[in-house]
Amino acid sequence: MVSYALTEGEGRTEVSLLAEDMGDDQIVLLYNENAHIGAVALGEYDFGHERSSVSVITRFGHKDDFIAQKAAYLISKHLKKPVCVIAGVHIDNITEAEISKILENSLSAVEKYISSKSGTV
Repeated sequence: MVSYALTEGEGRTEVSLLAEDMGDDQIVLLYNENAHIGAVALGEYDFGHERSSVSVITRFGHKDDFIAQKAAYLISKHLKKPVCVIAGVHIDNITEAEISKILENSLSAVEKYISSKSGTV
């Protein structure tokens, strides 16, 4: 397995990405200091139709599905490989601005990961 790790943002909105190759497939974790399994997304690239499809499972009371779904879609679409994304980001008393920043940091981390694997986003 080959590891890749990075952190985006700072303070309460810092998000980390950890990725591992599993054969030709990808496993990606997106989390913060309160890491947990909030949502799991499986992205699959369809070569016949040149598109990606994502299935998501979300734990009760968690809202990590958007991050997991978006990451799985982007990674499978650009790398044309299966990917399992596990997202778990939690902040007590989160504000709307912090939610936006968490999403921004998560997507930035995903884009940097894709670039590191493919050379482009």
